[in-house]
Amino acid sequence: MAIIERIELSLVDLKPKVRRTDAIQSFVSQETPIVRVFDRDGAVGTGYSYTIGTGGSSIVALLRDHLLPPLIGRDAESVEAIWRDLFFRTHATSVGAITSLSLAAIDSALWDLRCRRAHSPLAVLAGGAKASLPLYTTEGGWLHLDPSALVDEALAAKAQGFGGTKIKIGRPHVAEDISRLSAVRQAVGAEWDIMTDANQGFTLSESIRRAHHLESLDVAWFEEPLPADDIGSHRVLAARTSVPIAVGESLYSVSQFKDYLSAGACSIVQVDVARIGGITPWLKVAHLAEAFNVPVCPHFLMELHVPLCCAVPNSRWVEFIPQLDSITRTGLSIRDGRAYASAEAGLGIDWDWDAIGRLSKVAPVVVR
Repeated sequence: MAIIERIELSLVDLKPKVRRTDAIQSFVSQETPIVRVFDRDGAVGTGYSYTIGTGGSSIVALLRDHLLPPLIGRDAESVEAIWRDLFFRTHATSVGAITSLSLAAIDSALWDLRCRRAHSPLAVLAGGAKASLPLYTTEGGWLHLDPSALVDEALAAKAQGFGGTKIKIGRPHVAEDISRLSAVRQAVGAEWDIMTDANQGFTLSESIRRAHHLESLDVAWFEEPLPADDIGSHRVLAARTSVPIAVGESLYSVSQFKDYLSAGACSIVQVDVARIGGITPWLKVAHLAEAFNVPVCPHFLMELHVPLCCAVPNSRWVEFIPQLDSITRTGLSIRDGRAYASAEAGLGIDWDWDAIGRLSKVAPVVVR
């Protein structure tokens, strides 16, 4: 049995490689809680989650005070039981971002430990559906960039083998967004994908208006057009446009995805492994989407999403946003615009613990 003997908790602050802006916010910093679980046999599993600049200290407090202590002495192989027990332990704060992000750090550590003890990569142990996924990039599509910069970034990405680019929309007038998108479409041609992301910035009427213009540009999807909790308006929009509607970045439970899929309110699922609460619920959402014949194109965290997408059959794209380079020794395996799952046992992340120690925002917490 993989009896949990000790847990270490750190918080690292990672600055974005480029300026990141969208319709409602800026991504100023990636606070990264990192959890290391040590079992009695000496095996170690490491997991993590993230914020975009606020809430990191709250996650650390929830982990330190409420979620990590009950794990000591438990069998780390009981991943499902542990996830449910911790979820109900925090029932007064669930469903929500802080709880989900905290659970994700634990759950991904337990999966890493499970895979290492089984001498298996996550992509294989979680399903083994495929070896690689195509990548699209978001780093060259932020809202503040003008058309010429968007074109340059898109052409550079295409030359590197990426299959598409995501462009943030939400400028004050629809004409501004269409001008930016049209410049990119003209430059890259008809056979390269352009994804659009409104980050929940529109009303229903404005979403319908903008979707009408997006149709002529043959965009791959219209992401988060409306507030994420407005399923009814997403359903109306989906019925009024041929553009695929993508949601999931701002959903925090399996049930929320069930409601969207049952209502026919989306056609692409972007489940985020940190915001859903870890690998355990991520796989449930992916298989739920498969039952509705809906593809999975997850949000952010490419280091975790590459093996997870390789585990399930209905994955379509992985989003390329590099962020862990400064605290890992090796990066993703990318060839010809495709990301390949690691063959190493575990999550496939080679952490640089010296760098993590230098960049840590707080003194490491040890729970025994």
